[in-house]
Amino acid sequence: MRAPWRLRLIGAAAAALCAGATLVPAGAAGASPAVPAAPTLAADFTEDFDGPAGSGVDTSRWSQETGDNNGNNHERQYYTPGTNNAALDGNGHLVITARKENPSGYQCWYGTCQYTSARMNTSGKFSAQYGHVETRMKIPRGQGMWPAFWMLGTDIGSVGWPGSGEIDVMENIGREPGTVHGTLHGPGYSGAGGIGAGYSLSSGAFADAFHTFAVDWAPDKVSWSVDGHVYQTRTPADIGSNQWAFNKPFFLILNLAVGGDWPGDPDASTSFPQQLVVDYVHVSTGNTGSTGQAIKGLAGKCVDVQGASAANGTPVQLYDCNGTAAQQWSFSGSQLRALGKCLDVTGASTASGAKLQLWDCTGGGNQQWTYNAATHDLVNLAANKCMDVTDNNTANGTQLQTWECSGNANQKWTMS
Repeated sequence: MRAPWRLRLIGAAAAALCAGATLVPAGAAGASPAVPAAPTLAADFTEDFDGPAGSGVDTSRWSQETGDNNGNNHERQYYTPGTNNAALDGNGHLVITARKENPSGYQCWYGTCQYTSARMNTSGKFSAQYGHVETRMKIPRGQGMWPAFWMLGTDIGSVGWPGSGEIDVMENIGREPGTVHGTLHGPGYSGAGGIGAGYSLSSGAFADAFHTFAVDWAPDKVSWSVDGHVYQTRTPADIGSNQWAFNKPFFLILNLAVGGDWPGDPDASTSFPQQLVVDYVHVSTGNTGSTGQAIKGLAGKCVDVQGASAANGTPVQLYDCNGTAAQQWSFSGSQLRALGKCLDVTGASTASGAKLQLWDCTGGGNQQWTYNAATHDLVNLAANKCMDVTDNNTANGTQLQTWECSGNANQKWTMS
């Protein structure tokens, strides 16, 4: 996210360096409508920010950082401890507030600080290596605002930045209200040379509503999505001979910066206070795209990608369970994935009898699923129909379909 800085934690001594802003052209992509998220298979970190209004973040999960980021990026804010700039709202949200104020005579790199805000991380409290990392948030608006959700390698104290690696799940700068950025930083591709891309709404601003930002992170692969729409995937091929720095544990960071080299400083058009409202942060290591779970149904057989082919249009069928990658499924938000692609209803049909196939993940409703662990139903959200074994046929190769939910055995599935 930033140019190098030193990190000061409440209650812990840690030296670290951070990353540089991604300066890449934004891609033109339309956002898909938000849909209810499916339960994840293995929720390793579930932060829903429940608690009384005005209370602080859970200190067993988060440490608040303090100071002016040592002047790096020429940011203007002073990060404060406590609840003045970071507090729960009592409605299941964390609100990080940037204010134009200096109530305590804080000193910044440029003199007396003009703004306060908050930044927090899970260093030493939670880290993950691979998984589905997701947040739902409503970002602030205005020139000079710089909200971000990102990750740093846990070895930053020993190897420094950019050797630690950095994964920016979401960054926005106020002068680009309809665009967010996702970026990798590492040795040889740090700062403005980070590898990434932007995602742009077809209309409106990200500050107008809540949006979901996520990465699916697997060995040698990171994919970014907005509201379930995957807009870029990066692998070691994208960094050439440089070191791939992402096959190790990382911790999480949330912050709202004010000003700096990339966003520019606030101006007369910027109103304060501004708020970053975070609904949740969820991490599930079951959703890496390279590992998953078998989905078992009729006659104890498994949901299988025919021929283990990742080609678009490959039928999804019932087959003897064999433990291969063609039978390993994982939720990414509301998408159900195998072999790096999504379980898809052919032709986006909502009619009973629509066949299931594997297809590139698009974020469309025909790829949105929810699993009810109590009833063992897998339901396509757009059609409101269940995954069904065609004609109740237990033979290997029977293609799966959607059908009105009936409660019959050919619609019951277990994940293991």
